Amino acid sequence: MTHTEVQAAQAAEAARHRELTERISRHCPQEGFHDTAVEPLTLIRCDAPTQRMHGVHEPALCLIAQGGKDLYLGTERYRYDPLHFLLVSVALPVCGQVIEASPERPYLCLRLTLDPGEIARLIADAGLSGAAQRPQGRGLYVQRLDESLLDAVLRLLRLLEAPADVPMLAPLVIREIFYRVLRGPQGHLLHDIAMGDSQAYRVTRAIEWLNDHYGQPLRIEDLARRVNLSVSTLHHRFKALTALSPLQYQKQLRLQEARRLMLSEGLEASLAGHRVGYGSPSQFSREYSRLFGAPPLRDLAALRNGPATAPA
Repeated sequence: MTHTEVQAAQAAEAARHRELTERISRHCPQEGFHDTAVEPLTLIRCDAPTQRMHGVHEPALCLIAQGGKDLYLGTERYRYDPLHFLLVSVALPVCGQVIEASPERPYLCLRLTLDPGEIARLIADAGLSGAAQRPQGRGLYVQRLDESLLDAVLRLLRLLEAPADVPMLAPLVIREIFYRVLRGPQGHLLHDIAMGDSQAYRVTRAIEWLNDHYGQPLRIEDLARRVNLSVSTLHHRFKALTALSPLQYQKQLRLQEARRLMLSEGLEASLAGHRVGYGSPSQFSREYSRLFGAPPLRDLAALRNGPATAPA
């Protein structure tokens, strides 16, 4: 490309990013989560950096228009910004923190929930089911945002100005967005969790079962039998996808739900621990302190008196 062509391409990219920021800002007049006429699409605004906040991140594509965020999976840090998108392919217990935001330049983000069943149909329709197998990675990754994906996302946002067109056109644009992701350099990580004959898909079923039954006692042998994997394969593949063993994953689900029950419903620590499956209050307090850095009462006091929490 000539110098003039490079400059023109850079100017066009900058214009697309400005439009992305303006359109999200228009539909996020204040901090918080904002539902849209496109059901899987949520817009998020935050006016200041946040403390770290634990939560279960559901499968979704997340794209930042302005600001920056760190996401932690165990000890691993994933940073994304307006030049990169985050793809979460399975439900994961994570810790998030908005690191760049101000009232003048708020953190602006869109989250597009993904449906593994729709991804599987897209793979079949697009003839991508024969994709070559590659090494399995985590159930989330950060990748540079390219022009084709940004263009598709902008077309989805433009539909918010034409609600009558949403029922017909939004599903088509959403399919294009995830088609672009599947064709990207790490698209096989999304591909694998949607294909019924893959080990990643079977681990996804185990994750779904744990999310629905986290309060029940866990026997790894029973879970492996449920998803048709050997115990050793389930443990290995589960940890490769989530950075956690099944037992560690269940523990984080329990503790995060107990924290939510205490914070939003006012339950006492012992009752919240019992509600999520802990028989011993002292064990609950120890494991809670290990995950959140303080015992329940001190942690809740800090949450109530501290800065705004990070969006999921």
